[in-house]
Amino acid sequence: MFARSILRAIAKQPNRTFSTTSVPAADFTHVVVGAGAVGLAIARKLAARDGTSTLLIERHGSVGTETSSRNSEVIHAGIYYGPTSLKTELCLKGKRMIYELCEKQGIPYRNCKKWILAQDDRQHEQLDKTHKFAKSIGVPTHFISLAEARDREPDVRANNAVLESTTTGIIDSHTYMSYLESDFQSKGGDLACHTKVDVVEPLSNGAQGYKIQTTSPAGESATVTAETLINSAGLAAVPLSNSILPPDRHMKPYYAKGSYYSYPPAHPRPKTLIYPAPTTGAAGLGTHLTMDMTGAIRFGPDVEWVDDPNDLSVNEERLSAALDEIEAYLPTINREKVMLDYAGIRPKLGKGSAVARGKGDGFSDFYIKEEDGYEGFVNLLGIESPGLTSSLAIADMVDGLLYK
Repeated sequence: MFARSILRAIAKQPNRTFSTTSVPAADFTHVVVGAGAVGLAIARKLAARDGTSTLLIERHGSVGTETSSRNSEVIHAGIYYGPTSLKTELCLKGKRMIYELCEKQGIPYRNCKKWILAQDDRQHEQLDKTHKFAKSIGVPTHFISLAEARDREPDVRANNAVLESTTTGIIDSHTYMSYLESDFQSKGGDLACHTKVDVVEPLSNGAQGYKIQTTSPAGESATVTAETLINSAGLAAVPLSNSILPPDRHMKPYYAKGSYYSYPPAHPRPKTLIYPAPTTGAAGLGTHLTMDMTGAIRFGPDVEWVDDPNDLSVNEERLSAALDEIEAYLPTINREKVMLDYAGIRPKLGKGSAVARGKGDGFSDFYIKEEDGYEGFVNLLGIESPGLTSSLAIADMVDGLLYK
């Protein structure tokens, strides 16, 4: 079935006279590897170009089964990533685009806002820095009084200060990705699931395109050629990049597993996203409270560095520490009712801070570029949070790299 699906996709391509490069008789104009939210958005964008063809390759049996479906489903405001980073630029643009798309297409979302809490003066200083930075990039945040906070969310403890981010929200990520998949295919794009990329051979360093060898779980093989190659493989992106680029351009992948915890009882159940104050140097944003579109709350993620990107087991040993973090801002929680839920793994390019505070914090930005010396090869590495929020803006950026 796997091989036939690729062969059918190749067979339906016309003998095109149009070509974006000098590639002779490539099967596809674009091949995108990885059908998470970002890969889907890129493939959809490229498929809209007249006279081109796009193949989206996914190693799993359906789209969006890794990082894209194992996260907090938050539409981020863009207030943590520093003034000049791609994360800030793409999150701000992507946030606007994703809200507009949700409204236009009826994709479930909610602009529920986010509170960042300070329990002491030191944390208040962090909130002041966050507020000042948000103002500098045009993102609305404001402090609310502790009395207002108690009135709006009586179960939430904030001993010192509350900073509200008014453009933060949540999205039904599965419906969002389903829309992207459907729209991609309606534009003539082809999707090959159960398809693992084994070997990529740049032909004349990409000037003649790329030969991509793939296999299915049953061991069936198929080879396709493409004028351009987009590596949006998420957890597998760095290994794929390393298999193409020379050793002096190899990177090391880091995998941050985050466990999530559910809370079935109807009380307490805040209606606002709750985050602790950002901790300088921490690889995550703390064990925060989010919710799904039904209003059910969950907590997480924490950060556990792992070597195996396929280990999605929830680590029960981390529950006690998570409960202590949760109780700091939600003291009426029933600890015995907090349940292990699911885990997700974030692809990172280092173990540094999730919040950009300046030199030496180890903050890692998105890596998105057409690789020097490899015409038509666009690499996307370290696409973690805010990747979901940024996905449509990332697609625009990749399109711009290929069609300057």
